[in-house]
Amino acid sequence: MRKFVIAGNWKMYKTNAEAEQLTEAIKGKTTSIEKTQIIICPPATALETVSSIVKDCEIAVGAQNMYWESQGAFTGEISSEMIKSTGATYVIIGHSERRQYFYDTDETVNKKTLYALQTNLNPIICIGESLEQREEGITKDILNDQLEGALKSISAEQMIRLIIAYEPIWAIGTGKTATPEQAQDVHAFIRTKLQSLFNAATSNSVILQYGGSVKPTNAYDLLKQNDIDGALVGGACLEAESFSEIIKAAESLS
Repeated sequence: MRKFVIAGNWKMYKTNAEAEQLTEAIKGKTTSIEKTQIIICPPATALETVSSIVKDCEIAVGAQNMYWESQGAFTGEISSEMIKSTGATYVIIGHSERRQYFYDTDETVNKKTLYALQTNLNPIICIGESLEQREEGITKDILNDQLEGALKSISAEQMIRLIIAYEPIWAIGTGKTATPEQAQDVHAFIRTKLQSLFNAATSNSVILQYGGSVKPTNAYDLLKQNDIDGALVGGACLEAESFSEIIKAAESLS
């Protein structure tokens, strides 16, 4: 049975001091959580700070990006080995902001994913369509291509360690959210696609998250959908109260 996974992507927010304060607050508000996996994804500068605070509890830590080499002349990049050395165990790969502003492609997402798996880091792969693509009716075509590109050369055994986050680009930071029915329809499509790429057992095991203006007010209705196993939270994870309310919504459905 799949468990709920709620991840918070802090993006480019929080100094080390602020990260420490927020992590302590999240930790304090989620002590009763037993069935839901919580992942905090701070900026790279705060990975070790956050990891040290949660090392004695079940909260996991993830990075927001990585490169596909262990070391080298790649100014400004961060490797899987560097991420793991901080205590983090997850990494977000292919977020739409990385694709839009920093030219991540399906090919580079695949390279990063393969190297993350090779070095025992757990990837959270992001996929999603723009508003224009949705209005053109090609959402599933776009997601099909993104999935095939991201998962090239990945085995069924490796898929168990992956999380796939569907984040409609038009809903990220806009306040707009896919309706629960829209989100479920896409998640069902993703699970069917995974079955065709791998097998039914693998498809049924993979955690699928929804992301895109997830808030305490809509989390329960999104998470109760059959194929939605969690959320990749943006703005609402920057406050301990709102993030913990989303986590509690998942816990109530477990």
